[in-house]
Amino acid sequence: KKGGDYVMTDFSLLLKGGESDETAIVAHKPDESYLINRISKTDGAAEMPQGKKPLADSEIDLIRQWITQGAGNDSPASTRLRYSPENPPVYVAAPIITSVDFSSDGKYLAISGFHEVLLYRADGSELVARLIGLSERIESARFSPDGSMLAVAGGSPGRMGELQVWKVADAELLLALTAGYDTIYGANWSPDSTLVSYGCPDATIHAVKIEDATEVLFNGAHSDWVLDTVFSKAGDHLVTVSRDRSMKLINVKTSQFIDNITSITPGALKGGLHAVDRHPDKDELLAGGVDGVPRVYKMVRDKARKIGDDYNLIRAFPKLKGRIFSTRFSHDGSKIVAGSSFNGVGQIKIANYADGKEIASV
Repeated sequence: KKGGDYVMTDFSLLLKGGESDETAIVAHKPDESYLINRISKTDGAAEMPQGKKPLADSEIDLIRQWITQGAGNDSPASTRLRYSPENPPVYVAAPIITSVDFSSDGKYLAISGFHEVLLYRADGSELVARLIGLSERIESARFSPDGSMLAVAGGSPGRMGELQVWKVADAELLLALTAGYDTIYGANWSPDSTLVSYGCPDATIHAVKIEDATEVLFNGAHSDWVLDTVFSKAGDHLVTVSRDRSMKLINVKTSQFIDNITSITPGALKGGLHAVDRHPDKDELLAGGVDGVPRVYKMVRDKARKIGDDYNLIRAFPKLKGRIFSTRFSHDGSKIVAGSSFNGVGQIKIANYADGKEIASV
């Protein structure tokens, strides 16, 4: 997201500069480039990056060297905008769909594609918009609780992660935030639609304020990829699941790790967790992963932990074939649904929440 009028995410605008009339980058002439003046330190402080730690001397020297050599656009092709509304992706085969989500008002359905999220009428009768961005792979797309925005987590594998936030009404990109060096996962909203959380392959957890793109939560309690996140009903805690076979509870205000919600006993879970959702009316969590069994846990432990216990577990539901990649509560909380895949064949199971009885399997 740009700060002030100086846009550094577009090469031509990077060269031009911002509010100042001075040219930001003059090829072959670092001493005449205003950018060098802005990032250079005086008494240990620099004007850029604003509000953050100044660049190291080695980083400044590298930028000077790049300008001296001609300031060419040497960014990889995968980091440049390949598609746009005027030049959308063209599909010659069915895309891999990694995420679908209905808006809370039941009007829209968001479906992941290649470099885009396709926004349909909920009944499939009309393609409303194609939300095209930089990320080639979309891992999750979630409507805000009020339905006005869509958070998209994805990126380019092995190169960059990206969080996008779109205004649904006019398909406007409100925020595009680069995050890390690999695809990011599990974007989700705080109940008041002001924060978005996500997980990273480097085992870190993040939450940002949409209004100004500031990071309000950072935590590294996991030891493997963080694949999904969900806020508590009050929005004061964040629940995360990971390939490290754990579901963790994080305090949003302090970024402090609170507890392992799942059992910490080795072998209690037969593999990593891929998905988590919260009951619409209470802090009970539906999780699923490698072992194919959807389980509901209470969020807060009210009994001292004992080695070997799985005290927070409320109930388990019928097993699916293969790994579970998605779990959801119905809007009224009366049913749960889980989706899995095994050897190229998918399965969906729906069950009553109260008694765990299976209703349907597809």
